Amino acid sequence: MSTSTHSPARAGRRVALAGAVALTATLALAAPAAAHAEVEADRPQALAENVTLSFVSEAESDSAGFGKLRVVLPEGIAPGDITLDEAPKGWKLAATNDGYTLGGPALKAGVDAEHKIKVRQLPDEKELVFKTVETYSDGEVSRWIELPTGGKEPEQPAPVLKLKAAAAGAKTVSPGPTVSATLSPAPSATESDVAAAASDTDARTAEADDNSSTGVLIGGVLAALAVLLGGAWWLVQRRKASSQS
Repeated sequence: MSTSTHSPARAGRRVALAGAVALTATLALAAPAAAHAEVEADRPQALAENVTLSFVSEAESDSAGFGKLRVVLPEGIAPGDITLDEAPKGWKLAATNDGYTLGGPALKAGVDAEHKIKVRQLPDEKELVFKTVETYSDGEVSRWIELPTGGKEPEQPAPVLKLKAAAAGAKTVSPGPTVSATLSPAPSATESDVAAAASDTDARTAEADDNSSTGVLIGGVLAALAVLLGGAWWLVQRRKASSQS
């Protein structure tokens, strides 16, 4: 009698445990991986001089490494106002008409691309945007150039550096040297790269459809689990009633 009374309860617990494991696995498969491009400063203050900016591009490819970066400088920082401080071994900086490129021997897959530049002076702004385009050794391109719109966070946000207010008495220094003679003929990211990002609309729409399908799948799993657990509970109650009659 003892075995027949507790066996249904144990069976119900097994069903509940199996359901929890299945749900956890489903949610884990549905969770997307995330990568970012980020920027920090040793002195994040408006009109600060000789500031070191540190950039990190997080690797998101399992098969290829970074080979090149392109950074668009915000208004108020000219290509001639920066110098390279640190970079991956063998990487070189070249000025463009709106920022700079940095590249060299491809990094190993999974290795973040980190570099530092020194800026002559930061502009008198509250925040600075550094649109970044990353190119992998297999030709894959990631564009971290989007800004928040309509209160929504973008899928590939551009690196943003927030600045404290300028110190009392701080002034804009005289313009630095120009590099017009050495500019690379790189198109503006606000034109070509944004246009290229727009050309990815179909791919992103397909991805959104996949995400919707994932949501439907999760909903189906939850509904199935509810039915399964309800059936197990009914079976336990029925067997209890039978054993007591």
